[in-house]
Amino acid sequence: MKKSIIFLLFFTGCSSLFAQLKYPATRTVDAQDTYWGVTYKDPYRWLEDMKDPEVNAWFKAQADLTNATMNTIAGRDELIAEWRKLDKLQPPQIYYPIKEGGRIFYQKRMPGEKVSKVYFRENMDAPEQLLFDPLTFQQGITLSVQQIAPSYDGKKLLIGYAENGAEVQTIQVMDVNTKQFLPDVIPATAGIGGWTFDNKAFTYMWIKSADNTDPGARLNPKTKLHTLGADPKTDMDFFSNEAYPDLNIDAMVYPYTFVNKDSKDYVFAGEGTVQNELKMYYAPIAQFNSGKIQWKTLCTPADKLVRSSDIVGDKMFAITHNGAKKYKLVSVDLKNPDWSKAKVIAPEKSMVLESFTRCKDYLLISYNDGINTHLYKYHMTTEAMTEVKMPFTGSAYAFCMDTKTNAFYVGITSWNKPFTVFIYNAETDKFSPSPLFPASVYPDEYKDLVVEEVEVKGHDGVMVPLSIIYKKGIKKDGSNVCLMESYGAYGYGMSPYFNVELNSLAVKGAVIAIPHVRGGGEKGEDWYKAGYKTTKPNTWKDFISCAEYLIKNGYTQASKLGGTGTSAGGILITRAITERPDLFAAAVNNVGCSNALRLEFSSNGPVNIPEFGTVTDSVECKALYEMDGMQHVKKGVKYPAVMSVGGWTDPRVVVWQPGKFAAAVQQASSSGKPVLMKVNYDNGHFTEDREVTFANFADQYAFMMWQCGHPDFQVKKGALEQKP
Repeated sequence: MKKSIIFLLFFTGCSSLFAQLKYPATRTVDAQDTYWGVTYKDPYRWLEDMKDPEVNAWFKAQADLTNATMNTIAGRDELIAEWRKLDKLQPPQIYYPIKEGGRIFYQKRMPGEKVSKVYFRENMDAPEQLLFDPLTFQQGITLSVQQIAPSYDGKKLLIGYAENGAEVQTIQVMDVNTKQFLPDVIPATAGIGGWTFDNKAFTYMWIKSADNTDPGARLNPKTKLHTLGADPKTDMDFFSNEAYPDLNIDAMVYPYTFVNKDSKDYVFAGEGTVQNELKMYYAPIAQFNSGKIQWKTLCTPADKLVRSSDIVGDKMFAITHNGAKKYKLVSVDLKNPDWSKAKVIAPEKSMVLESFTRCKDYLLISYNDGINTHLYKYHMTTEAMTEVKMPFTGSAYAFCMDTKTNAFYVGITSWNKPFTVFIYNAETDKFSPSPLFPASVYPDEYKDLVVEEVEVKGHDGVMVPLSIIYKKGIKKDGSNVCLMESYGAYGYGMSPYFNVELNSLAVKGAVIAIPHVRGGGEKGEDWYKAGYKTTKPNTWKDFISCAEYLIKNGYTQASKLGGTGTSAGGILITRAITERPDLFAAAVNNVGCSNALRLEFSSNGPVNIPEFGTVTDSVECKALYEMDGMQHVKKGVKYPAVMSVGGWTDPRVVVWQPGKFAAAVQQASSSGKPVLMKVNYDNGHFTEDREVTFANFADQYAFMMWQCGHPDFQVKKGALEQKP
């Protein structure tokens, strides 16, 4: 029998619902930090040393326990089979089409394939040609393409690929005509920048180390310039704090540059962090090869430019919340970019201005009423603004593949309608099917889902939007399993979309609930800042209020309610269950930030300081403590069943963040409910690999359905008799 079986569950009494597990031994240490006169104990600090064999062994034992436990649960494998079946019904999925030099480049994943491949066409009517297959490129290694960037003449293509979802790209250059790679190979980068106009060089983001466990790996990154055929060791430091010390670029910032083919007189640069407000520079293109560019300020955070920006000729368009809490679209002349005197293109409305994109003559502007998108078109010459009538309501995402035309691609989806892409002709105001993006196909039962949009009174009287999806005909008598999911950070809203995995649970009778909590952007800048740093508690309190509403109104009951949060949503879910453990039967902390006081000491932590705060500030330190799920775990509390999930190569939320939370709850909970630490060794923060994704989320959802009592997800017959 396999060694991992030593961690198999055993049951007490007659219950088959809640398992009493024998957890791997977890020692504690006398670690602590004192900030601003307050001492914070950290008994699991030792788990942060990912180079320590003991730490590796602990995570491996936790992974074995999780795998052995989930192998005994019915329904998990059936979920994977269902998702595979649905995937094979779909048309080919095409990502990121780009037109350069008359050629069209894109990534495409065929039904049933694990990852996408890279293709091109000479034109829209020409047959497609395969350029790169990441599954056959390196024998025995699963790669995924993370970026492609064709040169302006369409003759060369940059391909950035990564292994196991690590988000650390190797960049290679392909000659499109021969379909052969050039000798240029740039390893361990944070991504492709773009080509120079002469198609002889390109920029990329250099980082010190690809080690996601090194706290200094992503400090002081640089945009470097690589000339084709040159030794990468000689690549020029094109834009960084070292190259331009007078700009005082912080060590946590990603300094980026770009050129714009519709504004060829300039070169642009910026400072990238999670802060929404843009900080950008520009200079005449003639200085590009000067070795020392005289950068001029284009905008600062004080100008409050957020969400979307674009440049056409001497005009820059941008969304701002300066004097507009639900945002407005403005423009300035690059010859004198005074944003205090910017021209208003689209004024603030009662709806939230989300984004805009452009084609030859028009801007297509997206507003959101809190749930659904409303499109308007603006003629850049006549300045006429008219509303666009969409084929159906939902979330709309638009892009223009060729700005020499007036054709947009508009993808529309909703909670119960699959993603469908149309071609929208801004001149004729007509939508038509897209030959590049065939319509999705789903069985009839997926067309029978009901959506309710309600508002819930929060803890302080603020009304919180809540989307509820369920199968037609369910009874609101408290008997339903219900799964809640939300996020609440960075101003990102929970926009409606057809979530195949969650909808497959709704088809099985589960209620799916999506709270639009503060910290997201559904209601504008004020909504975002009401769940930010010191106001962050509103994020999980809104989630709790929505849970109470679902129980009070008969959608579910506490013993059948599960919650999940991903990434920054780890703050939401870990604090929701530590503040109100009685409300939930199960929770999944998916690659979640769960130890906020230690976040800035991880490789991706410093860049997130603008969103969450720093321990070096007395007020923000207290706010970080309030966000910290691990710090709020208390001995003897009856916590719900918990599954923490970590990606071994995750560069965004290092695996010890969810790991320390799992350790704390395992040692503290008195409920007897399982607390598992799932480790994805073939995954990072996420991965394009469909098989890995299916296995990952099948475990997560099966765990919650099991612990919430769904009859299809219980211990397999005969599992009780297994002996270690």
